[in-house]
Amino acid sequence: MPDSSPPPAAFDLRLVWCFTVVAEYRHFGRAAEALHTTQPSLSRQIHRLEQQLGARLFERTPHGNHLTEAGQVFLPLATELLRTADQAAARTRAAARPSRITVGYTPGLIITPVVRELRHRHPDAEVRTLHLAPDEPRPALLDHRVDAVVARLPFPTDGLDVTALYDEPRVLVVSREHRLAGKESVTLDDIADEPLPQVRGSDPLLSAFWRIDPRPDGRPAPSGPLIEAVEDKFELIAAGQAVAISVHVHTHTMRPDLTTVPLEGVEPSHVVLATRARDRNGLVAAFRTYTRAHLTGLDPAGPASAPPSRSVE
Repeated sequence: MPDSSPPPAAFDLRLVWCFTVVAEYRHFGRAAEALHTTQPSLSRQIHRLEQQLGARLFERTPHGNHLTEAGQVFLPLATELLRTADQAAARTRAAARPSRITVGYTPGLIITPVVRELRHRHPDAEVRTLHLAPDEPRPALLDHRVDAVVARLPFPTDGLDVTALYDEPRVLVVSREHRLAGKESVTLDDIADEPLPQVRGSDPLLSAFWRIDPRPDGRPAPSGPLIEAVEDKFELIAAGQAVAISVHVHTHTMRPDLTTVPLEGVEPSHVVLATRARDRNGLVAAFRTYTRAHLTGLDPAGPASAPPSRSVE
């Protein structure tokens, strides 16, 4: 039986994009500059979209352009529509070009042996790598910017297949002049009152993990200086104003005025491979195989047995 449902709304996605830009700038002139077009042309495009929708989207006043009630309703839907269209295009291109893969990795992690083997065994494939911020693994996968990511938990894993690779012991980073420098190890009790820096706008899940906040007894971690970037914390630590929790690093990568002390009694950092659930790209499956061969069971502190893989959806 033929489908008798009405056809979808027929409006140009470019018009939707123009609308979101005007909504961001609240000014047709500045939006036109951002879109590299003229203000009259942009006004005509927005008018076309309003005609297609049957609703006014902007209230034009001497003080700027404000979204109408209809415009406020349409804005989040328009943003989601553009994101979905981008995903549809990316998935279609990926299906048409199965001999391409982009591998993401987050700071401090090395994927070179796996990428080298993938290129060696699949010489006709296009293999790219992309450095990601610690909070980007899941959005980068779901937006199809990458097809696989080697990263540290925690990050949301719904909709992803996750394979455990190895654990990294967490350590305390302190100034060489700090009272705890040189100790064989420390516990959370030793740093109960030590301030830990907080990065402005950082992912709450990651911040809680690396500050161990709250502590096992339920107390909040001590408030530390608010900084703009991760790199700023090393100056604070070197000056004796804070300490930080990190993972074991090689001595040649550490600033000479800083040192690390093993932190006992805390969960290690878990390094994992994440891919989209049910991804059919054969290169993704191959990369997973080579990752298990090269990276599973690594432990900076010594040999370790291979942890099991797990699927999270």
